[in-house]
This record gives sequence, C-alpha cells and structure tokens, in this order.
Amino acid sequence: MQEIIVNLLLVVVIVTAAVFRFIVGNRPDGGMTRKQKVMLVRILGASCGLLVLQLLPTELFAGLDNILFPSAGRWLRFALYLAVYFLIGHDILRKAWKGIMNRQVFDENFLMAVATVGAMALAIYENGDYLEAIAVMLFYQIGEWFQSYAVGRSRRNISDLMDIRPDYANIEQDGSLEQVDPDEVEIGSVIVVQPGEKVPIDGVIVEGSSTLNTSALTGESLPREVSEGEEIISGCINMTGLLKIRTTKEFGESTVSKILDLVENASSRKSRSEDFISRFAKIYTPAVCYSALALAVLPPLVRMFALGLSADWGVWLYRALTFLVISCPCALVISIPLSFFAGIGGASREGILVKGSNFLEALSQTKIMVFDKTGTLTQGVFEVNGIHHSEMEDQKLIEYAALAESASSHPISKSLQRAYGKEPDRSRVSDVKEISGGGVIATVDGLEVAAGNDKLMKQLGIPYISCHDTGTIIHMAINGSYAGHIVISDIVKPDSREAIASLKASGVEKTVMLTGDAKKVADSVAAQLGIDQVCSELLPGDKVDKVEELLKQKSGKAKLAFVGDGINDAPVLSRADIGIAMGAMGSDAAIEAADLVLMDDDPMKIAKAIRISRKCLGIVYQNIVMALGVKAACLILGAIGIANMYLAIFADVGVMILAVLNAIRCLSVKNL
Repeated sequence: MQEIIVNLLLVVVIVTAAVFRFIVGNRPDGGMTRKQKVMLVRILGASCGLLVLQLLPTELFAGLDNILFPSAGRWLRFALYLAVYFLIGHDILRKAWKGIMNRQVFDENFLMAVATVGAMALAIYENGDYLEAIAVMLFYQIGEWFQSYAVGRSRRNISDLMDIRPDYANIEQDGSLEQVDPDEVEIGSVIVVQPGEKVPIDGVIVEGSSTLNTSALTGESLPREVSEGEEIISGCINMTGLLKIRTTKEFGESTVSKILDLVENASSRKSRSEDFISRFAKIYTPAVCYSALALAVLPPLVRMFALGLSADWGVWLYRALTFLVISCPCALVISIPLSFFAGIGGASREGILVKGSNFLEALSQTKIMVFDKTGTLTQGVFEVNGIHHSEMEDQKLIEYAALAESASSHPISKSLQRAYGKEPDRSRVSDVKEISGGGVIATVDGLEVAAGNDKLMKQLGIPYISCHDTGTIIHMAINGSYAGHIVISDIVKPDSREAIASLKASGVEKTVMLTGDAKKVADSVAAQLGIDQVCSELLPGDKVDKVEELLKQKSGKAKLAFVGDGINDAPVLSRADIGIAMGAMGSDAAIEAADLVLMDDDPMKIAKAIRISRKCLGIVYQNIVMALGVKAACLILGAIGIANMYLAIFADVGVMILAVLNAIRCLSVKNL
C-alpha cells in the first residue's frame, strides 16, 4: 500500500508542477484566485517533502542514534514529517480550533484534525509510519482545492454576466464628454455611448446607428442592428457607431441593475435538496463523532471486563480514527450546492436567469405549462398580412387607410402606417371623425374614406364582405362604396410551434394558452401551435382564476409554470408554481414577479431550462446516492477493521472529487 501512495505522490508532484507552470506561464491568473495558487504551492511542497522522506533510507535516521543521542534519529524523523504535516494542514488545525472556541465543534475540519492528529500520535507511540496521517491531510487538501476551483469556475460563468455592469456614463458638456456615475444620470438625460463601451442605462436612441453585442444578456452571439428611434437596454456593448441615447429609466431601475440583482441573490434561495443536506449534516456529523468515540472506548472495555481479553486500545483507536475520516460529509455538503450553483451558472450563460436553486428544482417537476399569447407565443407586433376584395391596387387601399388613421396612435393604425412605408402627409387629410367602437371617417384627397369594423359598415349602411381569416378586419369604403378589407394580425414567433413540441418531448403533459383575444383568433393560434387547451376573452383577473383551476387539477409533486411578458401577467406569474418572464421586451413588473427570466424572449429556451433543471437534479441525486452508499459501506468496513486509512482517503476525498467532477457537468448546457 505504501508503494501505491508513493506512486500517487509522484503523480501529484508531476500534475501540481504542471498546473503551477501553467499559472506562471502565458496566463498569469491561470483562472485561479491568489488563495488557490498558494494552496497549490503548499500541495506541491508537501508532496515533494513527503516523497523525499519516503525515499530516504531508514538506516540514515537509525545511524543518528549513535552519533548524537539515543532516539535522535526517531525524533528528527518525526520533526521532518511534522513539518510537512503543518505545511499542508495548519489551516485545517486552525479552523478546527476556532470551531471549538466558538462552540461550533462538529464540522469537517474537526473530523480531519482529530483523525490526523490521532494517527500522528499513534505513529509516535508505536514508532510507526507517519505517512498515513499526512497522506490523509494532503489528499483532503487536494480535494478541497479541486472543489474550490470547481466553484470558482461555475462562479465565473455568472461573473461573466457581471461584466455587463457599467462603470460610467458619458454626458456631453461644452463640446466634450464627461464620465459620471450611472447613478447620477437622471431620466430624460442624453448620454453618449462610443464604440466598445457598454450601454449603461435603458433609453431611446436619438442619434446614430450601430451594431450591438447582446451575448452577455441573451446568450446569443448574433449582433443586433439598431438605429434612431429604437429602444435600447443597458448591458449591451456598442460595437460600431456612436450612439446618443435619451434615458427612460434611472440606473437602479434599468435592465442591467435588475439582472445583476437577480443573479447576485440567486444563491440565497435554497432548494429542498440543499435544505435537506444542511439539516442532515447538522445531525450526521455529531452522530458519527459520538459513534467514533464509542468505537474507540466500548469494544476495549467489553474485551477487558466481559470477555477477559486484552483491551487492544491502539487497534480500536485506529479504527475509530479511520471511522472519522470515512465519515467526513464533504462530498454531500460540497457537491449538492455546487451542482445547483453550476446549473444556475450554465443557464445564465444561455440567457436564462434563475432566481434561486429552489426554482430550478421546481422547474424539473413541471407538468403543466401555461402561456400568455401576445408577446410570448406571438411577437406582439400587428402587421398587415392580407388585402381582400379590393377593386383598386392593394398599395393604394393601404395608402387611403394609413392616411385616414394617421392621427391615431392605436397599434392597428401603426401597423397600417408601417405597411404604407412612408410618413403620412396629413395635409391631404381633413374632417377626421373617430367613431367610438367602430373606426374612423376622414376626407382624403377630397374623397370620403371610412375605415373600421363591420359595425361601422352597418352604421353607414354599406354592404360589406365578411372575412374568414383570423385577425383584425379593417373594412374600407370610399365615397360610400365598399372598397375591400385589410386583414391585420399578430405574428406568431417563428420558434413557437417547435417550442411547444419540444416541451411535450421534455415531459410536459399539458399546454394551455390564456389570452384576452377573441375566441376565433385564439383558437386559430392554438391550433397552429399545437396547444392542448385555450381560454380566450379573459381579463387579467380571469387569468388568475384559470390558473387557480389548473393548480387544483395537478397531482402529487407536479408543478405548473406560467410564461408571460406584460404588466397584466404579473399577478399570474406570482400565483403559478414557477413564473417565467420574457426579459427582452417584458415589463418590469413581469420580470420582478417571475422566478425565471428569458433574456432573449425565445420560447425555445423554456424547454431548455427544463432540461437544464432535470440534468441538474439528476446529478444531485446521483451524488447523494454515491456519497451515502460508499460511505455506508466503508463505515461498516472501518468499524469491523477491514478498512484502513487509505480506504478512508478514498471514501472521503475520492468520493468528494468524483462528486465534484459530476457536479461540474451541470455547466455543460450548450447542447441540451
């Protein structure tokens, strides 16, 4: 066994030296903190020292007994091993002592300190080998370093998102730019964003055009083109042209601040699995300490007084110390939170912000998915997609409709103006009359133009042709004669149908759409997307009632998730088991009420979020079963004397490393 440990030490020296060379090579940071670098140096130094001591011939120390004084070689050998022990384990001993002083005794530092100090004491008493005690501490520190690096790696995925935090905002004063704290910029101020700079505050572009890098917000690598008049959110990086932006929010209310707040607070919301592990460790650690004490004391007493045999205190003390090393709950205490942390980090890299591991766990149990329609499954942008029964050129009919509606700010009017493609010349329009609930009548180029619904046509006594297409129908009449109708409808997002299919493939049993739209329009969209159930013509309060009904229908641990984007969706997002908000175009209220935020409004990300959560939970359960299973087996073997310190090293550090390696898989979410 000692030969195996020596070979392992050689591997540790080679690998640690290679990593250290990497740190001081082309990448000074090596992706590590200063503390991790120091620990790596300590591991390298202790490994080399232990390796040298193991390779030194024992005769060298024995010869000192005759040269200096009796037992000189023994104590020099002990002093050298003790120096290596303190080099690698002094911080563990210090933490254990602090825990005792603070009356928080039972933790992994206490277990490792008692086990290794006890093993060193036994080696002194028996003039034995100190390798076991130091090897346990060394490999424990290797496991701790590995865990620290893994946490740092997952934390850096979230920290990459923190790079969106702007350091300053540019304000133009007296012909020059002055950098100010974003917190000092008031609503309505004009800020200047130069190429290469981050957009610090949400606003509207008043001058310039550019290409934006939104990957930190959305996870998408494709740049976005923006120009004058468009809204722009903070956190993007301006890549090409100079932009002047009129701010519409204060920095504290801007997108970047809200995102950072979500991410920074995500780890404070623990899942049921994490809470279980925390409670388990508080009971488990004292229990194994008392069990180890009983193992060290009771069997020798039984042998002495009940069986009349020798006590063998050394044998049972060694077993108790081995029992302590095996029982250290590092694999559970470290790997479970790390799995959730890595899952949240991997999701954030894909533009999916999860507000806590409890929501990640709940998402994995989602069986009912409820959607708002407008802005969630559809683009929320009304466009002309049909002109029927027109006896004039389609573009001419659009021109008359756009001019007649030019004074209105209604989304339908805006869609007609976009279809017209020009700025309406209002000098051509006169005598505009708004017909409540019907439409508009105006004089355009001397012609009486009526644009509205069937109620308006009936009111004017003009025969009209009904349309069988779904959407908003604008009937047109010119000088009292019917001129055709224009179909305007919301556009379904390109990926919505695929997103619904992907959700069903991911195990979602029922999809529901709630909307305030007319039944005909809602049924058409639902059929087009393959949605199981649709409820139409709902008010915001009605949506909450429908979700209440659906919550009563679910069984067991099944969860209901609601996806929305509007202000009117906030109550429903709060009521659902999991609220999912569209973050790019969604309202602040919806994002605030949601548990997950999709930064690019892509409905395909919903199924991906579910797959991430299920992968994460699967890894959590794997680690729990592996850690408890291996430890239970090794504890039994240690108690009956079959397991030694080397098996204890595997049961503690080995299982921890395996669990951490498994947990890191939660970061790999790109191809889910």
